[in-house]
Amino acid sequence: MHQLSAPAYTIKTTIQLAGSKSISNRLLILNEVLGLNLILENNSTSEDTLLLQNALEQITNRKGGTIDIHHAGTDMRFLTALLATKEGEWILTGSERMKQRPIGELVNALRSLGADINYLEKENFPPLKINGKKLKGGQLEIDGSISSQFTSALLLISPTFENGLELTLKNEIVSWPYILMTLDLLSQFGLKVSTVLNTINVLSTLNKKQETGNRKFFVESDWSAASYWYSIVALSKNAEITLVGLTNSSSQGDSVLPKIYKGLGVSSQFTNEGLLLSKNKNVSPQFEYDFTDCPDLAQTVAVTCFALGIKANLTGLKTLKIKETDRILALKTELEKFSANVEITEDSLTIHETRNKIPETRSPINTYNDHRMAMSFAPLSLVYGPLNIKNPEVVSKSYPLFWEDLKSVGFSVNLLP
Repeated sequence: MHQLSAPAYTIKTTIQLAGSKSISNRLLILNEVLGLNLILENNSTSEDTLLLQNALEQITNRKGGTIDIHHAGTDMRFLTALLATKEGEWILTGSERMKQRPIGELVNALRSLGADINYLEKENFPPLKINGKKLKGGQLEIDGSISSQFTSALLLISPTFENGLELTLKNEIVSWPYILMTLDLLSQFGLKVSTVLNTINVLSTLNKKQETGNRKFFVESDWSAASYWYSIVALSKNAEITLVGLTNSSSQGDSVLPKIYKGLGVSSQFTNEGLLLSKNKNVSPQFEYDFTDCPDLAQTVAVTCFALGIKANLTGLKTLKIKETDRILALKTELEKFSANVEITEDSLTIHETRNKIPETRSPINTYNDHRMAMSFAPLSLVYGPLNIKNPEVVSKSYPLFWEDLKSVGFSVNLLP
């Protein structure tokens, strides 16, 4: 457990953010699928990316075996699709929480393309037994309301399909920017993609010559990681933080942060050094936002709004219930330790009252094996004083240097028994 205390002085610093996990993981899969020799600069240092790299090394060197991706949901989705096309008998498994996260929609889609996939324990959930083989592709429908990663997983292996892929998304489409990110990367590597309404076409490149030789690719820094620094600036009395590695024309869905935090007291300006965050006086009395396209920001924004005393209504949270934990319920449980009045539904969270005086005694913040719970609550130390955070090591999943970066700007991070 960590005890976290905020600095008493003005925070003025520069932070080099690691590469985007979303971009890095897609590039690693495409590197394998297209037989490229990519050299990734500013690659993600997240545990999820390291696990994926290890899995891909195993796939390259062997024809079959067991791959354990622990808590890495993106890895589970992407590898389910990739292994369906890789010769050999594979077992794909993960943590106990991963075994509770549904994957049936993706498995059904792959089966309709001819994939040989079976459930080893509970129907529609990992672990999976996959007998890899060549898939021909063709027309396919998938429910777009469960996870955009199902769609991206299919798109990333589509270059191997003899007949290409015509993918129609049914129902509400969640996290659409992440699907666009996948399509953008496919296009950058020469794939012909088109989108008409809710149907995506990827033309086959089978038997076409791919470029040879090493190719350097700079991975943009992670906008999701930037969200915690936005929250720190919003809750500080005075702060100027420059974030290095972000771009003004990002494909990441979380690049909406400047828009969201403009009304939460933070100004954003791109300079020659990076993205400069600074305090402003534009704090709205209430906040409403639909997070359908950027669900990973919801926890951070909810905590920021509560600490600012803002009445908040966050919607579009349906996918949060099947993440590392039920993030909607976890947010409610932990915010109530600070006397918050929180109401939740299956896809929304509402903070009804402004923040009250903190109770003299309260339990440590539980993280539920969820990296974003640890990092989204950390900035509260700027308002409420020292906080105790359980299982702080969970940040390694996406932002391994988070606590070190906090120390570098003056936060006190002490390990407790």
